[in-house]
Amino acid sequence: MPDGQKSIFITGVGSGIGRATALFFAKRGWLVAGYDVNQDGLTALQSEGINGIFERLDVSDPDAVREALGRFGNITQGRLDLLFNNAGIDAKGPFAEMPWERIEQVVSVNLIGGLALIKAAFPLLANTPGSICLSTASASAIVGAPGRAVYSATKHALKGLTEALSVEFASAGVRAADLLPGIIDTGMLSDKSKAMLPPQGMWRPLPASAVAEAVWAAYEGSGLHVYVPEELSALVLEAASQPEAIRDRRIAGSVF
Repeated sequence: MPDGQKSIFITGVGSGIGRATALFFAKRGWLVAGYDVNQDGLTALQSEGINGIFERLDVSDPDAVREALGRFGNITQGRLDLLFNNAGIDAKGPFAEMPWERIEQVVSVNLIGGLALIKAAFPLLANTPGSICLSTASASAIVGAPGRAVYSATKHALKGLTEALSVEFASAGVRAADLLPGIIDTGMLSDKSKAMLPPQGMWRPLPASAVAEAVWAAYEGSGLHVYVPEELSALVLEAASQPEAIRDRRIAGSVF
């Protein structure tokens, strides 16, 4: 690793936000270390010609996470500028009907995996001036999304974790922040769904590259919560002051 080169450790790099972020930072000369359970996604990203580290990793396995961070630290002389805790899975459908095994899987990947990753990465972050621990939360961490209750729960947990760590880590010179994306078109958004979304405002669909830009802005800035798009900050105010109004609209059948 060349002297002075900065590094980013990204989980969930095989597609969507993780992939877009890897490409964004690679173009800016960073050492990109990307991890995913999707080997095909890793192979496709490597075919882009990125000079980086790409390994299969199941973040729900704490031992595997520690080993991956150990190998990474050996390459970077114990440094890490940006940890991007991005891996996550969704589970759609009524909570009462969801198999318990699926609930456990979502919690294991989205929350336990994130905890294991941050815990293992902290010594590297603390050894690097100006470092940041960044997690992908969600607009579902502003207001819980019906039909995505478990996903919403894990994203609320990540948001709360970030707020706590932003204070705890400050004494070590490490910042903690999170991203709260709204509707991101990662290829899984169907044409039918996109047709139902507004072209403007907080619920307009955005490309994954917009989140990659937000990752860069989070590193360069000092914010705690980064909303993508910024209009989502208005929802924060309503969720805090009028949660019953949001609840009642949704019970009545309003999507937003």
